[in-house]
Amino acid sequence: MAVTFSNPAGVHAPAGRYSHAALVEGASRRLVISGQIGVAPDGTVLPGGEDQIRQALANLGAILAAHGMGPANIVKLGVFLTDRGLIPVWRAEREKLLGGLAPASTLLIVAGLADPRFVFEIEAEAIS
Repeated sequence: MAVTFSNPAGVHAPAGRYSHAALVEGASRRLVISGQIGVAPDGTVLPGGEDQIRQALANLGAILAAHGMGPANIVKLGVFLTDRGLIPVWRAEREKLLGGLAPASTLLIVAGLADPRFVFEIEAEAIS
């Protein structure tokens, strides 16, 4: 088994000592994706929950694509919101991303995230 850590192009640089993804390869490939937030590739924190959700999902998609995967490879999602009012927006955007797919998922309402400007974060695991 081999593990490769990566920070794909098209996603903002990590703000701390972590990688956006860890690819575990052996008989199959398992991709573990760090929490993605509403930060554009240039480092801009997007205003508003809806824009942050869309950008975080775009970041997730870029990381999946950089490893030859897509939404159909997702087996687990972890979602963190700071505002219950964003649940309908999250569900609508999740439907756009996943369609009829229904991976295992956890949704938590939290008091805050790493930066007070962040209102949404999503982490994922994918296999191929």
